[in-house]
Amino acid sequence: MNEPLITDAILTEHVLPVMLFLLMAYMAFIVFKLGEESDAGKWGYFVLFLGLMVGVLGFASKFVIQLFIDV
Repeated sequence: MNEPLITDAILTEHVLPVMLFLLMAYMAFIVFKLGEESDAGKWGYFVLFLGLMVGVLGFASKFVIQLFIDV
């Protein structure tokens, strides 16, 4: 019988984290351009990236915790 090369489980386990990382990198680029165009300064960049990086830190923490727990 022919089994598909790519299953839903493979996509979810391997491709989804890569695509989410690329999405977060694109979001960081957008925030950087927003700060650059608005002449935000050091404090403005810090506040803009703090808002973004809290979400990224949560995603990375979830990934690391899952590695240790073996979920």
